[in-house]
Amino acid sequence: MLVGRIAVMFAGMGLLVAAPASARVEKIAVHGPSLEGNLEGNSADRIVYVLVPPSYDTAKARRYPVVYFLHGYQTKAEGIMGWGPMEQRYEAAMKATGREWIVVVPDSFTKQSGSMYSDSVTVGNFETFTAHDLVAYIDSHYRTIAKRESRGLAGHSMGGYGTLRLGMKHPDVFSALYAMDPCCLRPRGITGEEGRKYEGATPEQVDKGDFGIRTNYAVAAAWSPDPNKPPFFVDLGTNDGKVDDLVVAKWAANAPIAMLPQYVLALKSMTAIGLDTGDKDFVRADDEAMHAELQRFHIAHDFELFEGDHGNRFPERLEKVTFPFFAKHLAFEGK
Repeated sequence: MLVGRIAVMFAGMGLLVAAPASARVEKIAVHGPSLEGNLEGNSADRIVYVLVPPSYDTAKARRYPVVYFLHGYQTKAEGIMGWGPMEQRYEAAMKATGREWIVVVPDSFTKQSGSMYSDSVTVGNFETFTAHDLVAYIDSHYRTIAKRESRGLAGHSMGGYGTLRLGMKHPDVFSALYAMDPCCLRPRGITGEEGRKYEGATPEQVDKGDFGIRTNYAVAAAWSPDPNKPPFFVDLGTNDGKVDDLVVAKWAANAPIAMLPQYVLALKSMTAIGLDTGDKDFVRADDEAMHAELQRFHIAHDFELFEGDHGNRFPERLEKVTFPFFAKHLAFEGK
């Protein structure tokens, strides 16, 4: 309040008073060599939002840790930015914690509405783009603390899935993980009756189809690509209504709960891991199963079952839980 009274006093004397510095958002394009030549034709030039803290433009010698935030299925970086809105939640979290960091939000929207943050000849290598191309670009264009101890990874829904997947596979890049309402953690199955509904669909039918058909093709594009099967370039989970066990096995191999036993040391190397889910969330069973698996292998982590559904608490929790998690666990200058 003292600062406010001084500002009013100077304003009354006819003196100009500089407004407090605030965070700033930059919308940039990052080219991903890893994404070139994908069969869906997804652009290798990705929109990326970069949120820089209030001191960034004045403290020219200062470097900052970075939190990479991954959006969910059927949304884009622009959507996750507006949901919080993220800039407002980011500023509030920095004020509350007394820490400043950079946030990077890449757009991973694809022809099938989501990359699953995986490497695929059909979708493009979004895992490699996120963990390597993007990180290298940000480190070379912004004043980051370019070491794993100062990089965090977070995401919501499909982005939460991507957080756990990339954290397991790239512990040399990221040191702290927070998965908000992560989806797709348990092995995905399919029945012959279900698969029969999806076989033989046209691109228009998939584009205008319901959530079930769109996610089926998105998963197939990411986890069971086939360069010899236009126009979708995928192997579906069934052939003529009969379950294809090999395809289902490929899907299961990309489920973090199935992956976890192979990446125990990677997860134990993390400074911190956070996982949450709503008590009315449709992904609750997956998230509780992941919590149990982490416990089974004695991997330290925070888990919270909060009152809410898949998204109604997102803005509040981003500000009060997720961002402060990284303020606590990332390495800052002098720490």
